[in-house]
Amino acid sequence: MPAAPLNAKDGTRKANQRGAARLAAVQALYQMDLAGTGLNDILAEFESHWIGQEVEGAQYLPAEAAYFREIVKGVVADQRALDPMIDEALSKGWPLKRIETVLRAALRAGAYELANRKDVPARVIVTEYADVAAAFVERDETGMVNAVLDQLARQLRPAEFGRATG
Repeated sequence: MPAAPLNAKDGTRKANQRGAARLAAVQALYQMDLAGTGLNDILAEFESHWIGQEVEGAQYLPAEAAYFREIVKGVVADQRALDPMIDEALSKGWPLKRIETVLRAALRAGAYELANRKDVPARVIVTEYADVAAAFVERDETGMVNAVLDQLARQLRPAEFGRATG
């Protein structure tokens, strides 16, 4: 079941639509993990019943549907490569399988984007998935998502973190 929706605004910008796509992707991956829902079923369900729809009196933001599909399909296709990468970045003694399901979904989606969407700055991806996690969990756990994705970003895209100022 998706978490609290983002409030829809008139003139939704592309960035907001991508943020909504990321949130929906994490929710879809969460549902796939918990309920064992298949890829095609989850894509159809979210695109027809959640994204941009009013659900239980709350309006969900329109999402960039192609971006949503890419993230969900990409995580499913690349999970065998993503999970060991995430495991390596996690603190010792906390393998990915012990991480809460929604956080696992956020880490996988973030790792997928860091590895495959070079057109999106790494810092944007890290921040977006920390924000998505914040919709579901406490601040400490959001910090874990931020730290793990930041570590992966620095490994996967060292040039973006070179002699950056700030």
